[in-house]
Amino acid sequence: MTDGSDERPNVPGEGEVVTSERTVTTEHVREFGEITGDQQSIPTDPDEDGRLIVQGLLTGSLMTKIGGDLGYVARTMDYEFREPVYTGETVTCEWTVESKTERDDRYLLENDVVYRDDSGDVVVDARTTGLIWKTEPR
Repeated sequence: MTDGSDERPNVPGEGEVVTSERTVTTEHVREFGEITGDQQSIPTDPDEDGRLIVQGLLTGSLMTKIGGDLGYVARTMDYEFREPVYTGETVTCEWTVESKTERDDRYLLENDVVYRDDSGDVVVDARTTGLIWKTEPR
């Protein structure tokens, strides 16, 4: 909450880490497939353990959760999907601010993002650049 001004509080600084996590369900995978039209067999046919492979961009959407919390407007997003994520797994997204440049009306950020599964294994490496306006756009 702010003090009544439009100034954005708590813009993270260089080296700060922001995290978010999600346990991915079968319903998440099915809804994402319906919304995006991604109905290929990989996220729709269960494996021998009854799990679905989670769509990469569904996993990647954890970054947008952090961005939304910060009021961040992404300019670029680059993902490297290293390992599959399965339904029932909890994925943790760690967003590290690598650089922060202040301008008159905004902060420019460059961020490295790492996604880990339940075992701590890296499943996605990502990078994003973007901005946070100093005051809420109207």
